[in-house]
Amino acid sequence: MAINEDKLNEFIGRFVGDLGATVAAGNVVIGHRLGFYRALAAGPLTPGELAARTGTDERYVTEWLRGQAAGGYVDRDDDRYGLSEEQAFALADPDGPLYAPGAFLLALGALRAEPRITEAFRTGAGLSWGEQDADVFIGCEQFFRPGYIANLVPSWIPALPGTDAKLRAGARIADVGCGLGASSVLMAAAYPRSTVHACDYHEGSIELARKRAVDAGVADRVSFEAAGAQQFSGDGYDLVTTFDCLHDMGDPLGAARHIREALAPDGAWMIVEPAAGDAVADNMNPVGRVYYGFSTFLCVPSALSQPGGYALGAQAGEAAIRQLVTDAGFTRFRRSSQTPFNNVYEVRR
Repeated sequence: MAINEDKLNEFIGRFVGDLGATVAAGNVVIGHRLGFYRALAAGPLTPGELAARTGTDERYVTEWLRGQAAGGYVDRDDDRYGLSEEQAFALADPDGPLYAPGAFLLALGALRAEPRITEAFRTGAGLSWGEQDADVFIGCEQFFRPGYIANLVPSWIPALPGTDAKLRAGARIADVGCGLGASSVLMAAAYPRSTVHACDYHEGSIELARKRAVDAGVADRVSFEAAGAQQFSGDGYDLVTTFDCLHDMGDPLGAARHIREALAPDGAWMIVEPAAGDAVADNMNPVGRVYYGFSTFLCVPSALSQPGGYALGAQAGEAAIRQLVTDAGFTRFRRSSQTPFNNVYEVRR
């Protein structure tokens, strides 16, 4: 076997980077849980000062800071460590438009299912959303919520002609597959004259969503139902939304048909899905790698645990979504908006 040394060294460099990133994920979550990033965002600190401010052990904090600095997540100046404006923007504000620690929380939660996912490769069985680690539910919300904060009300809804004005005047919204209710709460807060009926088939998520709505002061205009996308109640909705969940369903066609029946004649269905091209080659990039990895551990197992026969995966692409809604009887479909992580589609009857 002839080894090309340059190619081998290139691969080893990639491997070392991936190994460091894998271990760093746990350290980022530690920083998230213990408030290290928030403390550092206020100004540079020594390890002892950070430990004192957060009620933690200085020796552990010292090692954590050095690793964070080696990875470029924290800036180092001799024995003082701090965050640049850009690092603080991504690491220190869970309510901002970008919060990187949430993605790592989701990743670590998903990896805890590795033995069961390995066995599922052998058997073809699924693993339902409710069987995942609890950090998956929290991490998923924290991964996607910043993008919703940045885009949902400012740009995604206004990109659907007439919808923003209708919601401001008072309309009915169904948020299908709502998870912990981040999108439901955002819409209820932005459109106080409208009502939101949210559903998710995972009872545990619905319980947390109800608490989030109470905490946000919008519980009077958001209702939650533990129901699948094929059975949620109500009709005559002016807007139906599905956020990053259609590809997780075993029967997305059944969901699409039910949504069509539940829509008002002039209503719109907004589909938000992970950014993806139609060809596999289109997704051979860092974002595609992230989504294929999550899809292997979360999306495909979830779909295979449900009846319906679909397992679209997180990189299904626009053509597959278009075909699905066309098969369900919809006649109008277009990409209305996009971000580096999401494609947004407008669907009408």
